[in-house]
Amino acid sequence: RPQKVCLCPFLPAHPLHISTHLYIIQHPAEENKVLRTVPLLAACLPQDKCKVKIGHRFSEERDPELSTVCRKSGTLILYPGAEAANLEEFILDSPVYPSTIIIIDGTWSQAKDIFYKNSLFRHPKQVQLKTGISSQYVIRMQPTNRCLSTLECAAVALSILEKNNYIQETLLRPLQALCSFQLQHGAQIRLSKEHLLKNGLYPKPMPKNKRKLRKMELLMNSVKI
Repeated sequence: RPQKVCLCPFLPAHPLHISTHLYIIQHPAEENKVLRTVPLLAACLPQDKCKVKIGHRFSEERDPELSTVCRKSGTLILYPGAEAANLEEFILDSPVYPSTIIIIDGTWSQAKDIFYKNSLFRHPKQVQLKTGISSQYVIRMQPTNRCLSTLECAAVALSILEKNNYIQETLLRPLQALCSFQLQHGAQIRLSKEHLLKNGLYPKPMPKNKRKLRKMELLMNSVKI
């Protein structure tokens, strides 16, 4: 980036010291997006503690390392499915303290596709974040007001697992700077799809596909989808 919008001053002077291993499972479509949050996340963490795996499909044959990680009792996957436990509550009662967390990076539909079409991701315990914070990634539209970017999810999860709020503050700093720079240079604040639908501001025509239309209706009624 040009020096006047360089994000390096907002990164920690040294990678954060953490004991948790983080695996980012990234949908290939995310790799070419300019304003991604995963590179910022990786720049803040030690290389041996933050690994990015790119692809649609993962198996024991294709990725034996990931397969081994998924089968360990200390591995969690951050996915808000029906069986997901609140992360903060789970670690209080877990006989084995989590050492690894997996986060899927992509749109919600891409993340859902990756989760359900890769049996490996059904081995780790599913957890979710019960947090009242709103996303600061305001330059990219989110489905609902409660959705967080991959970096924000990692920041909250790591601060909980490491019992250190400084981690969340440090990881969010470059994201805040990125959004600030973009807004100063012509970007617009992107309100969530949920907000736009509820207030009659959604710029596109409602879909004719019944499944997509049902999703829109659920968003307007604040129903978790």
